[in-house]
Amino acid sequence: MHFGGSRVVVSAIMLGFDSILFAQVAPAPADMAKYTGLFAAAARGAAGQIAQFVGAGADVRARDRYGRTPLHVATYASKHDAMHALAKAGADPNALENERYDIVTIAAVADDLPTLKVALAIGASAKNITSRYDGTALIAAAHLGHDGVVHELIRAGAPLDHVNNLGWTALIESIVLGNGGARHVATLKALVEAGADVNLSDRRGLSPLAMARDRGYVEMVAILEKAGAR
Repeated sequence: MHFGGSRVVVSAIMLGFDSILFAQVAPAPADMAKYTGLFAAAARGAAGQIAQFVGAGADVRARDRYGRTPLHVATYASKHDAMHALAKAGADPNALENERYDIVTIAAVADDLPTLKVALAIGASAKNITSRYDGTALIAAAHLGHDGVVHELIRAGAPLDHVNNLGWTALIESIVLGNGGARHVATLKALVEAGADVNLSDRRGLSPLAMARDRGYVEMVAILEKAGAR
C-alpha cells in the first residue's frame, strides 16, 4: 500500500508564495531489499516470525537508516497483526523517525483509518508533536482533508488548537492548504463542532474567516460565521 519508495511531497500556497512541504519517507524498494530479521517480518506482516525473532533477542527498538523502527515499517505497510505483535514485544508506539513522524501521523497522512485505530489501540498518542513543522497528526490530516481521520483523532484527544511553527492550527490548515472541497469542508466542520478556536489568527493576524473569504470558500465561511467567527 504505502511503499512508494519516494518522499511524499505536498504543494501549497504559503505566506503568499509557492512552497513545497516535505513529508514522510516510506521505505524505498532498496530499503525493503536490505531488510532482514525483524524489519523484514514487520514489512511482510509476519506476526509469528516477529515473536520468534524477539524471543531470540532481536531488538524491537532497532532503527533503519531513516530512523524507522520495525513498528514504523509495519505501520507504513498497514500490517496490523505485526503492529500488535511488535507492541506486545515492547516496541515504543510513540517513537519518532528521523523526520519526526510517529505511527499516528503516518496513518493520518495516508488516510488509513483502520491502521490509525490500531496505532491508538496499542498505545500511540494523538497528542504527539511531530514533523519538522512541530505539528500534530490532526494538523496533517486537516491539511489533507482526511475528514474521517480527523474525527478519530478528535475522539482520541488530539489538541485542537495546537499552533505549528508555520503559525497555523488544524483549522487554519484546513482552509489555507485545502481546496474548499467536500472533505476539507467536512474537516473544518468537525473541528468547529469539537470546539476549535475559530478566531485564532495566524502570525500575520489573518483570521480563519478572512482566509476563507479571500479564497471564496462559501461553505467554510458559513460554518465559521455560524460559530461566531470574526
